[in-house]
Amino acid sequence: MADDSFRNEKWNADVARRFEEKLGRARRKAQYLRIQASVLAATDPLVALQLLDRYVAMADTFDHAQAHVDRATALTVLGRIDEAADAYEAALAREAEFPKLQTQAYLQLPMLVASKELRARYGRAIDVLDQNVDRLMFAVDHFLWHASRALILVGQGDRGASVLHAQSALDAASRNDSGFRYHPTVGLVGDKHYELLEQLAGMGATSRRKT
Repeated sequence: MADDSFRNEKWNADVARRFEEKLGRARRKAQYLRIQASVLAATDPLVALQLLDRYVAMADTFDHAQAHVDRATALTVLGRIDEAADAYEAALAREAEFPKLQTQAYLQLPMLVASKELRARYGRAIDVLDQNVDRLMFAVDHFLWHASRALILVGQGDRGASVLHAQSALDAASRNDSGFRYHPTVGLVGDKHYELLEQLAGMGATSRRKT
């Protein structure tokens, strides 16, 4: 398990100094740069991007796919949406080279395209969903897969099909047991998806989600 010194949720001069001191003594510097960047990607994206640049400059390429995803997260927060989409594409390209090292880019790219209405990328997003349907495992995976498709179909003017996928997304969200005996709550749809749930319900689908 990685040292918590490389999972700082807040960043300032003192934290940066301690991080660099610890990093200087670490053997796996590249991995720790990537881990710290992932923690900060959504809250301090500029720092995260700087850390990722340092990671990429190193020879260790083990986490490259996830590094691209972390970069996409940071770029999205900064409003650099097309660059974020390109970063997800880079993650998928990396996965194609090293299929044993996978990320959630196959869901995150279509959701970004759908939520930001990147119409020029609609076709590509649908292709990504179709090509990776066999990777769906958890309820939240099915939720995001169908939700992305529903939103894209709305953008393409196919309201009938969009409602069907919106309903499938809400059905996935209604699950309150993962089906895994020892981890009954893993992979369920959580409160952070509230706005998306409301959007899907507004499309005419019926929520069966328990409150």
